[in-house]
Amino acid sequence: MAGIYFQNINEVTNCINYVPKRIVSLVPSQTELLVDIGLEERLVGITKFCVHPATLKQTKKVIGGTKNINISTLLSLKPDLVIANKEENTQESIEAIAAFVPVWVTDIATVADALNMIKDIGKITQATNAAAALIENIEASFSELLLKQITPVKTAYLIWRKPYITIGGDTFISDILQKIGYENVFANYNRYPTITINDLQEKQVDQILLSSEPYPFNEKHINELKTLIPAAKIKLIDGEMCSWYGSRMLQAAKYLQAYTIE
Repeated sequence: MAGIYFQNINEVTNCINYVPKRIVSLVPSQTELLVDIGLEERLVGITKFCVHPATLKQTKKVIGGTKNINISTLLSLKPDLVIANKEENTQESIEAIAAFVPVWVTDIATVADALNMIKDIGKITQATNAAAALIENIEASFSELLLKQITPVKTAYLIWRKPYITIGGDTFISDILQKIGYENVFANYNRYPTITINDLQEKQVDQILLSSEPYPFNEKHINELKTLIPAAKIKLIDGEMCSWYGSRMLQAAKYLQAYTIE
């Protein structure tokens, strides 16, 4: 398997002829997913950012961060599959690991992508029933959310400060915002563009959402922006609920539905 990493699930299942028993997850949201579909015992390695469930670090080996992986520690765990993500992990790390262990690389930009990823994880780990049940519950929750008739709210979602960084239209977060009737005013940008206060003022936003991650926005930042853009409603939002594309989506639909109620 040396030197192989996959993005298509069919490539994985065609190439490996076993059910993975020793899995390393390099993605916090996918780590949580593995646990929630009953695969905690198969997890042998996680990142320092894999904080859900909270007890996981007591029983699993931490192999560094998502972008600074200790590859020697990872390999010492003798995994038979490593699960990575195109955005969360670096190409350099993925290629270095793939020289020794099969790596499956996910690429998530929409809710539909995330649901397909859950299905694929169920397929490769032979946890298809648990994955299918989770998908059904997530789809039901989001169907209820989509039934809400909401006038589009011109929204800017900030993930960083100094400089301010927002989300483009080709991101999972942007797709999530659309589910609750929010219009991403920077949807014509790609990925995570840097913006200025002038950009926010020119967009005449109805609201600015300050994410709890990766930058830990808090109340003082609301006041800071309020003096600069007084017409906008400025709120804190749980970044995990908007960006974790695994089993957290089941909680996210309920959170976001309540979040839209003023």
